[in-house]
Amino acid sequence: MARQTQALARICDVISRHAQEGRAPTALPRVRLERVSALTPPAGETLGPSVSLVVQGTVRTVLCEKTSYYGAGEFVVASVGLPVTCAVTGANKVQPYLAISISLQPAIVSEMLLAAPAPRQTTVSSVAQALATGIADPDLLDVVERLTRLLDRPADAAGLQPLYERELLWRLITGKHGQTVRQIGLPDSHLSQLSHAISWIRTHYDQPFSVEELAARASMSVTSFHRHFRAITQMTPLQYQKHLRLHEARTRLLAHADDVAGVGYAVGYGSPSQFSREYRRMFGAPPRNDAAHLRETSAT
Repeated sequence: MARQTQALARICDVISRHAQEGRAPTALPRVRLERVSALTPPAGETLGPSVSLVVQGTVRTVLCEKTSYYGAGEFVVASVGLPVTCAVTGANKVQPYLAISISLQPAIVSEMLLAAPAPRQTTVSSVAQALATGIADPDLLDVVERLTRLLDRPADAAGLQPLYERELLWRLITGKHGQTVRQIGLPDSHLSQLSHAISWIRTHYDQPFSVEELAARASMSVTSFHRHFRAITQMTPLQYQKHLRLHEARTRLLAHADDVAGVGYAVGYGSPSQFSREYRRMFGAPPRNDAAHLRETSAT
């Protein structure tokens, strides 16, 4: 425990010196830092293949109907794009919320799998999970620390960052949640098949679709597609699309709060009443009121 606490403190020191308020990329490719100095209202985002580590503070995430809380030393691994709602629940100006996120590259994951030991036997449901969480052990924190410290030594980044990223992947693949990471690099996995359908929904969230068409994109039967889609995303395809639509609508309403109906139509809703009803169910307030609250919060 002491070793983990010390590693987190060192990572925190580097991030504190380099992170600007908000979330932004860094001079290191595929590495983003986040710094938030106040509590935030829920905001939607879509995770991609990545690992994120909370270094200081706490955050609440909601995926479909499941709410989770993460604090310092806890990490999240995502293997596919998942629409989640996040809110910083522990932060202030003296001790801001700090986190680091590293994108994972499928091609590198595939290379690492060739050398990795065979996975332990697991159930179908655990293999299918696209989101895994855990407490970072000393070895994982050690490599994240060395990767983060490259922000202080940019001249070393070109040679050392690829090595550290491979070590990070190795720790994840051979760790407790290795199956989630393995799916990123397996071309014949259910995740790989479903990614074609998921990518289509993400880029065409405002358009209607049939499950038969999505199943064909995934080269699956409709029954198999439904089962694996829900196992991986914890949602049905329609729920997944609804989350994407409402997250996009919330972003647009910040700029166009007076055009609730227009925003609803733009993200795919044919009925203003249905849009307002589903928006309120997800975010707890009607679109216009929620947008006004978000603008007030952002201005303070």
